[in-house]
Amino acid sequence: MRLGKYLAHAGVASRRAAEALVFDGRVRVGGTVVTDPARDVSDGDGVTVDGRPVSVAERPRLVYLLHKPLGVVSTARDPQGRRTVVELVPSSERLYPVGRLDADTTGLILLTNDGELANRLMHPRYEVPRTYVATVDGGPVGESALRALRSGVRLEDGLTAPASVRALGPDRLELVMHEGRKRQVRRMCAAVGHPVVALRRVAFGPLTLGGLAEGEARRLDAAEVEALRTAATKE
Repeated sequence: MRLGKYLAHAGVASRRAAEALVFDGRVRVGGTVVTDPARDVSDGDGVTVDGRPVSVAERPRLVYLLHKPLGVVSTARDPQGRRTVVELVPSSERLYPVGRLDADTTGLILLTNDGELANRLMHPRYEVPRTYVATVDGGPVGESALRALRSGVRLEDGLTAPASVRALGPDRLELVMHEGRKRQVRRMCAAVGHPVVALRRVAFGPLTLGGLAEGEARRLDAAEVEALRTAATKE
């Protein structure tokens, strides 16, 4: 199995993040640093990440849903000492977030030790939808702004994909996105004259926050995990 895929299957990180670990020289095979994620490895080769042995031996695949509070960062560790989403999940397993929510964004984020599932959920090919509710400034949101958001907004990194957008009130919008550029919802709304005041993700694929309170997390059951896998396998 290729090293990047091996690390993802071992639950170290998503495929893309695992490859970055390899490129950064943090992975050793048999005691030797390897910087090629395409290197073939197996469980008997002595793969380590930052000195810690990893294995794809059978282990429970876990997915948690967390209602992320304001100010919490979507990383496993933070060099600035801020609270992370991993700290809010009651699990002894090594988990990492599926994608990111900005520190100033609240709502639904998934954490897992299943790197392959995480990679598929985030891959643009599968267009797994994310649903946000935004409170915006700039007066009542008019039809021209809604049309622009629905058809795509030109940002500094290119035209966005069309989004499903509806007004929930004069200053509240629901946006369903299929791509995940950095701070994309905020940049789109600002581009049409309605800067975001507050932003919350309320759904990821088939999953919603439900009645989960801010700061609380729950482990997904088998049916919910299967629903996520199905959402991430549609061609």
